[in-house]
Amino acid sequence: MILARVIGNVWSTRKEESLRGLKFLVVQPVTLSYQEDGTPRLQEFGNSLVAADQIGAGEDEIVMVASGSSARQGLANNNIPIDATIVGIIDKETFEA
Repeated sequence: MILARVIGNVWSTRKEESLRGLKFLVVQPVTLSYQEDGTPRLQEFGNSLVAADQIGAGEDEIVMVASGSSARQGLANNNIPIDATIVGIIDKETFEA
């Protein structure tokens, strides 16, 4: 599972038929890092990716993303050609310094 920040939307009028009705968001993976004073924070890293969203995530929210074959497990049709799905919206995170 990946933690990521939603950074945008993707619209596509022409796509594989099985993708119709799915919302797609651009997400940027984040990792836990610490500032000089020891305060924990989430820092962006790596490449952004497109993830299917069926739970209503919005821009700038931190989300949990399932990837690979696990991304299709929660969908009605698990033969859909996707490899990332938003499976949760993080309301609050806590980290020990």
